[in-house]
Amino acid sequence: MKSIYDSERLAASYAFDRPPVHQQILKSARLKRPVGRALDIGCGAGVSTAALAPLAEYVIGLEPVPAMLAHRRSVAPSARFVIGAAEGLPFAAASFDLVVAAGSLNYTDLSSALAEVARVLTPDGTFLLYDFSQGRYSRTGDALATWFKSFQQRFPSVSGWRPLVAQELRLEGTGLRLLDYADIEIPLQMSLDDYLRYVLGEVNVDSAIGRGDDSAEQARDWCHRTLAEVFRNGEMTVVFRGYLATLAPTGNGCSHV
Repeated sequence: MKSIYDSERLAASYAFDRPPVHQQILKSARLKRPVGRALDIGCGAGVSTAALAPLAEYVIGLEPVPAMLAHRRSVAPSARFVIGAAEGLPFAAASFDLVVAAGSLNYTDLSSALAEVARVLTPDGTFLLYDFSQGRYSRTGDALATWFKSFQQRFPSVSGWRPLVAQELRLEGTGLRLLDYADIEIPLQMSLDDYLRYVLGEVNVDSAIGRGDDSAEQARDWCHRTLAEVFRNGEMTVVFRGYLATLAPTGNGCSHV
């Protein structure tokens, strides 16, 4: 069965049109110092992998959909990338000081994936689990939130994603324990063009185009026309709401955190 992420258009958008939310969230990670080796599970186009550069000397991005890695050398030229699944990480035990998953475990067999994270972490390693919602809010009124509801009606969500509540993870038997959790808001100044490129690269838009419900031109024209009023005063502060959970192997002395 073809993945919803098996798309050249989506790969390019994720590589070049996404706002810098990953970097902002990872700045909140309470690591005492950069680590030696880090793994980014479900790395997509590699933007989340590139965001790990300040946190580790050597970084690997793991992605199950080869098409998403088309622009990896432009996005994260110093990283290495591997094709593979979270439920069967192709690495030896205790290979990584840091493992990160950004919204990717929602597509996995969660208990198997978490057990694999614990297996490849060093005994004093750290697992950062984080995610963020779509940029549907603004600090300057409700116009963007109202527009986003119409956007979702125009381009319905696609299946495959499952909700994950980090504070309620069933960790028994996985070899991991929760150390810390924080809700995070990332405010970013965005112009109409910035926001337009971002939303046109969302999975629901790409899927609509792939199904033939819209052409790329029709999707862009609708978004541009309806967003023009929302951004009539120029740039807007768009708020991305997310979280960061810090986990560690059971028995971890947490020297990195």
